[in-house]
Amino acid sequence: MLRHVSAGLAIAAALTLTTTGTAAAGPAKGPVVVADVTLPAPALKQVQPSIADDRGVRLGGVGSGLFPAGPAGEFWLVTDRGPNGQPTVDGEKRRTFPVPEFAPAIVRVALTRGTAKIRQYIPIVGASGQSVTGLSNQAGHDETPYTWDGRTVLPYNASGLDVEDLVRTRDGDFWLVDEYGPSLVRVSPDGRVLERHVPAGLGLTGADYPVKETLPAILASRQQNRGFEGLAISSDQRTLYLAVQSPLANPDKKAAKKSRFGRILTFDLRSRKVTGEYPYQFEDVTTFDPKVNGDQSEMKISGLAYAGRDRLLVDERTDNVARVYSIDLKKATNLLGGPYDDTKTSPSLEELTGASGVRLPAKSLVLEPNALVTSLPGKIEGLTVLDPHTIALANDNDFGLGDFGPDGRLVDSGVPNRLVVVRLARPLDAR
Repeated sequence: MLRHVSAGLAIAAALTLTTTGTAAAGPAKGPVVVADVTLPAPALKQVQPSIADDRGVRLGGVGSGLFPAGPAGEFWLVTDRGPNGQPTVDGEKRRTFPVPEFAPAIVRVALTRGTAKIRQYIPIVGASGQSVTGLSNQAGHDETPYTWDGRTVLPYNASGLDVEDLVRTRDGDFWLVDEYGPSLVRVSPDGRVLERHVPAGLGLTGADYPVKETLPAILASRQQNRGFEGLAISSDQRTLYLAVQSPLANPDKKAAKKSRFGRILTFDLRSRKVTGEYPYQFEDVTTFDPKVNGDQSEMKISGLAYAGRDRLLVDERTDNVARVYSIDLKKATNLLGGPYDDTKTSPSLEELTGASGVRLPAKSLVLEPNALVTSLPGKIEGLTVLDPHTIALANDNDFGLGDFGPDGRLVDSGVPNRLVVVRLARPLDAR
């Protein structure tokens, strides 16, 4: 029996009655869209007045994470590190931050009769109250940060966060996952970082909040921009589930690019320790998304949602195609502390060509969002369960980043952030 921390049935009922979408007179033969709403996109300087120059960038990226906010039709969302690009300058790809003072933010949005309004906007800050920003943390571990034109190096920021998903506990705290460490972060209701859990041996110093090396050391070998991307919480609020976006660079990037094996972890909220680490097999990209010409590295996990005891929904995607799968960890191999957590093991988990000796989670297809909503962008990163019959999805529009003109102002891509609520053909607990 699926239970959720939010009043999922009430949310789904409210959305069905008050937002535009398709309704079925009788039992649905397939999934049905009950809400499809474009999210607000005010200027960055409007939501964060401390920004000196937003360069014409509007609020975006809020579909990076999604979680029910409690009242019917309300959701928590989270931005990632902020507007960033990767232009080629002098023959080198460089990571740019057009608005380097931007603070990643938690956003509460309410859906009412086909529209969405921002109810709360919470920039993430350190213990001092200063913005954490989304800038890279460490030289050698993270990409060098540059200004919008890729010409001037920006300073690293040990407090910087590239947050990608969130959940909220009954006491009001948020937990978020981050790509840089990768890390798990607890944030107070007013946006203050209370603790950050990173891989053992990372050696992150100088952050404006407590940093604890409690995660397996091997996670520090995450690929650039492919750290933790999905987060879910059990209905009893004792366990967090964390998904690494892509295979680790273990033993190297070459292995990661070809690998089909990722990792999903469990974290006990009482002991503040990792209790499980499970293998996840990505789909074969050649059949999943023929447009990427067999590039397996295009496969990613971009969202998790709790679907019952030991069961999760997984948002697996490329930039063109997304699918939601149900997995069951019950009989999967727990890798924690075993040979696949040791960098000396050869072949590594990431080098395996089959699952010999490793039991994978049971896996089944739940939804193909792009087939249901043909205009929905493929970069779906927000995923949450409202009740056994209903899920919600959101996309990351990368803050509308396109090109910058010679004046340094953004030429917006025109891709909006959207939130879609879907009533499934079969309840999740019947699968």
